[in-house]
Amino acid sequence: MDADYGIPRELSDLQKLRSQYQPELPPCLQGTTVRVELRDATTAADPSGEHTIKRFFPHTYGQPLAHFLRATAKVPDAQIITEHPVIRVGVLFCGRQSPGGHNVLWGLHDALKVHNPNNTLLGFLGGSEGLFAQKTLEITNDVLATYKNQGGYDMLGRTKDQIRTTEQVNSAMAACKALKLDGLVIIGGVTSNTDAAQLAEKFAEAKCPTKVVGVPVTLNGDLKNQFVEANVGFDTICKVNSQLISNMCTDALSAEKYYYFIRLMGRKASHVALECTLQSHPNMVILGEEVAASKLTLFDITKQICDAVQARAEHDKNHGVILLPEGLIESIPEVYALLQEIHGLLRQGVSADKISSQLSPWASALFEFLPYFIRKQLLLHPESDDSAQLSQIETEKLIAHLVETEMNKRLKEGTYKGKKFNAICHFFGYQARGSLPSKFDCDYAYVLGHVCYHILAAGLNGYMATVTNLKNPVNKWHCGAAPISAMMTVKRYGRGPGKASIGVPALHPATVDLKGKSYELLSQNATKFLLDDVYRNPGPLQFDGPGADAKAVTLCVEDQDYMGRIKKLQEYLDKVRTIVKPGCSQDVLKAALSAMASVTDILSVISSPSSGSTPF
Repeated sequence: MDADYGIPRELSDLQKLRSQYQPELPPCLQGTTVRVELRDATTAADPSGEHTIKRFFPHTYGQPLAHFLRATAKVPDAQIITEHPVIRVGVLFCGRQSPGGHNVLWGLHDALKVHNPNNTLLGFLGGSEGLFAQKTLEITNDVLATYKNQGGYDMLGRTKDQIRTTEQVNSAMAACKALKLDGLVIIGGVTSNTDAAQLAEKFAEAKCPTKVVGVPVTLNGDLKNQFVEANVGFDTICKVNSQLISNMCTDALSAEKYYYFIRLMGRKASHVALECTLQSHPNMVILGEEVAASKLTLFDITKQICDAVQARAEHDKNHGVILLPEGLIESIPEVYALLQEIHGLLRQGVSADKISSQLSPWASALFEFLPYFIRKQLLLHPESDDSAQLSQIETEKLIAHLVETEMNKRLKEGTYKGKKFNAICHFFGYQARGSLPSKFDCDYAYVLGHVCYHILAAGLNGYMATVTNLKNPVNKWHCGAAPISAMMTVKRYGRGPGKASIGVPALHPATVDLKGKSYELLSQNATKFLLDDVYRNPGPLQFDGPGADAKAVTLCVEDQDYMGRIKKLQEYLDKVRTIVKPGCSQDVLKAALSAMASVTDILSVISSPSSGSTPF
């Protein structure tokens, strides 16, 4: 074992107090009997991609949803599992560290030991690299003691984290066979869970007995779909960032002479920026999704902010706080096109110092227009998914520079009569992700760990652990599992000119829904936030007392609980079958036919591809 992994932490008094907190379990996970209901087969969210997904996942596509039931539930078709033979399970962290990740291990460990004390949980050291090298740490109560309810991934660590190539898949399979694993649990976001689905398919094809399970843990909050309401870590990240933002708001209101430009993490989706705006009420937020939908240019964004600064000055306010997501830079059409050219030249082996001379005329003009520090950052080699190194590009400084230039110009021309514009820039990137997890993330992660055991006990492969109805107390949460392949879509076209069809099924990051209730709430309050300084300070992360049980605003306003509604629909269908059967009266039969015909017509229209845009 590597000396740095799994060693006891030296805990502060607060950390010690947090380590003693025992997360709750919903009723369906209590006891030693696993009750699982498997009903109708799942299908693809985007019907146009169903054929392709089936072709890529012949062994794991179309599996049924799984609902885990409380012991008192009267469901005749439920599978009741009371025998729990000894099993060995491996687990690894993939993707960027998110607060609460350790509690997934804790929940999985407790579930394993409750159902059979002889079960074994092995953690892979260093993420996927540790999996390939078969470097393990047996997770015990003693090992977990100083990691319960703690932040970070340092108990096991992580690496580049990719399980995609034939060599990587074969190495993973060899490790699972050598270690005699009955299950492999992969903790991560969209990329990691796409890899988990592919691994599950390859294992099934090769008749490898190891079942693969995914867990939605990512601070970006972008692993969202009809089955997954929230990701472990997102709640904590937003609460910690909201306090930092609120502190800046208070400072701005006190000094009355600075504009704070704050960039937040979130990769290509702006969920963190949206949630933090709804929690802390800064004056303005520019969401990447808004920019992409309206095709706003750098000039448009600059003008929008300058007009806002001018409007505030007319109210004798020469200060403010503006939030920007880190993915904003790729949402600006001309900058994205410039990045595509740069990345293409880098892939061809052109050195960074010679890129500018080989750009097309328009791209070269834009490149030369940009400040030197941004030019240098745009020349960084792209990530493995061909996106820019977003955390390294100081978008907030670029926007602040452009706004300052324009405001100075307006001041000189006499069209702006406020005080001289002063900007201060911040990037809240790493300040939050190592935080102690919120009460919600402690509970949610622990419950997901238990759900992972239930999935393995039910013999399911290629599933993701899911919990819905999360806006309600833990005792009302609905626990289940959904095939990862049912969450996939086929991205048919790459972004940018000349891109070829891709056509590979994957989990894709869910972006902010500009027609959703959360964005509607932001739109309703945008003018008030801009002009009235209704700053709100939620304060430090709370573990007890008022605020401890507060959920993310975006989680509470969205009308979700897909798994609960599916279950309710099945109950109605069962009642219909009970009432309408051979021998029933003509009146009952006619009423049923009429009602079902109407429902079928309505659903056919709603589910038609032409009734709404596809995700990609």
